[in-house]
Amino acid sequence: MLRGSQETEIKLAAPDVAAARRLLRKAGFRVARRRLFEANTVFDTAERGLRQANLLLRVRETPGADTFTFKGAPLAAKYKTREELEVTLSSAVTCGLILQRLGYQPAFRYEKYRTEFRLPGTSGVATLDETPIGVYLELEGSPRWIDRMARRLGFCEQDYITASYGRLYLDWCASRKVEPGHMVFR
Repeated sequence: MLRGSQETEIKLAAPDVAAARRLLRKAGFRVARRRLFEANTVFDTAERGLRQANLLLRVRETPGADTFTFKGAPLAAKYKTREELEVTLSSAVTCGLILQRLGYQPAFRYEKYRTEFRLPGTSGVATLDETPIGVYLELEGSPRWIDRMARRLGFCEQDYITASYGRLYLDWCASRKVEPGHMVFR
């Protein structure tokens, strides 16, 4: 099944999981998809050509629903807006092998636990992402919805994060003088 669209999103840093859940509940959000573990592998050329062009090829493994995603270069704005094409996989392993046969190689792995929330009567989605480098709320929807929901959750535009998890991880490593590897739970 192919899904394609333009995604518009931001991340918001949360102090911890309990605080993030409280904010979402207080704002009226309800769990739409239970907490799932995600293992993500980003593929690139040996020269890191996709990264340099701000493009992404990702294979995501989750219980019962693996996906392959292409993300286009983001537009420069207060939100991260870019093309996203996604297809459900019957085998993440086979997709990874196909990519390798085409000259792509695993370049970065990152893991997270994700819980999806929705606010009844609205069209966007909020996710609670628990990562090895911190807890983030992600708001995806129209720019107007994102702004309204961010305010409703107690955040302002200065709190908006448009960086990828890969970029956040590299910044996290640099701030701690740690050699980057993969953003995985120990």
